[in-house]
Amino acid sequence: NWSFNELVQHVREKCLSILEHSHYSLQNILGDNGLNQSNASFFETMLKFTNVSEEYVDRLCWSGIDLENVTLEQPYEVALFDFMLSFIYNSRSKNNRLSFNLICSSDLFDRITAVSINRRLLYCLEQLFSSNQMISQMDTCVTPISKLNLILPEEVEEIQAVIFLRSNSIVDQGMIVYFKCI
Repeated sequence: NWSFNELVQHVREKCLSILEHSHYSLQNILGDNGLNQSNASFFETMLKFTNVSEEYVDRLCWSGIDLENVTLEQPYEVALFDFMLSFIYNSRSKNNRLSFNLICSSDLFDRITAVSINRRLLYCLEQLFSSNQMISQMDTCVTPISKLNLILPEEVEEIQAVIFLRSNSIVDQGMIVYFKCI
């Protein structure tokens, strides 16, 4: 029988209490529990959508405190989750763009893997929202998400080059089979 404020305070304390253990890597947690990455039910993924308006882009006021945007020389993000994908949309912006920010735990993902995930996500979004007919060749209203292509165009070209590569040492040869119809 908690009041709303007590419930919010309890949830806040629980959420903040996890941060004191954030130094303990996922590999250690999995090893301690006899699990591996493929069957761990607590593999954390966070998706976040933020809708901002132009008036809040340069300054933010919260509980009487004015905050201002400061650009760091080296952007640094801490992965509170193993995989965090944030979508940011400014509804008042003239360019009408949706941005996204991908943050991955360095315990699980190396830079090359994170860049690959980022490129594949961008390609999926292009397939869904592009006005270019060469990229978007599907009716997104009725096509299931499983039909989106995760293979990047340059990977398709590479696969086709390997499949259809013909060595000079291979000569067209085969068995001739004759059929007799009676």
